[in-house]
Amino acid sequence: MIASLTGEVAFVGATQAVVEVSGFGIEVHASPHTLAGLHVGATAHLHTAYIARKDESPLLFGFARPDEKEIFTVMLSVSGVGPRTALAAVSVLGPDDARRAIATGDDKAFTAVPGIGPKSARRIVLELADRLVLPEPAPQPAAEPQIQVWREQVVDALTGLGWNEKDAARGIDDALQSQPELADSGNVAEILRAVLSWLGTSKGTTHAPAGRR
Repeated sequence: MIASLTGEVAFVGATQAVVEVSGFGIEVHASPHTLAGLHVGATAHLHTAYIARKDESPLLFGFARPDEKEIFTVMLSVSGVGPRTALAAVSVLGPDDARRAIATGDDKAFTAVPGIGPKSARRIVLELADRLVLPEPAPQPAAEPQIQVWREQVVDALTGLGWNEKDAARGIDDALQSQPELADSGNVAEILRAVLSWLGTSKGTTHAPAGRR
């Protein structure tokens, strides 16, 4: 089992990266948060989860933080949750919000994740109730909002989930019109959740991702 890898980043895409280790280019699927921290030519250290698949090539998922890997791995233990959905949960909620939703029984939080409906969300909360604990509260460091940084990360996340860049950018603008404080905060997870919620409740088809129109 490949638990972690360290090597030079050769490529960073919207949903995966390639890390060169001992002469081999290893493809690693990752969340937008993890991918945003990777830079071509720089050395990366990733916590990884190896997923073997019957009659298909295995997949390797990488995480910048061990708690992201923990949420991903625990999500896979829930019936009906595959690696793509588990990674989407890590991308949309993040480790802390996922733990909080499970600890408080907030199954609605998981319905913001593409691929998770109300029944699946309830099953996740019920099956993981005793397996995850709330994160320790920690003070948030003061930082200047980096608008372009968060916007690129949210667009990358939406394109990775099926929207094209034009619709993703328009969805961000429309969703944040009534919530300008989110744009000022630069919190990628909260902004992504708000945009996904807006896209999911929009009555038009303009913002529907490819394959869902």
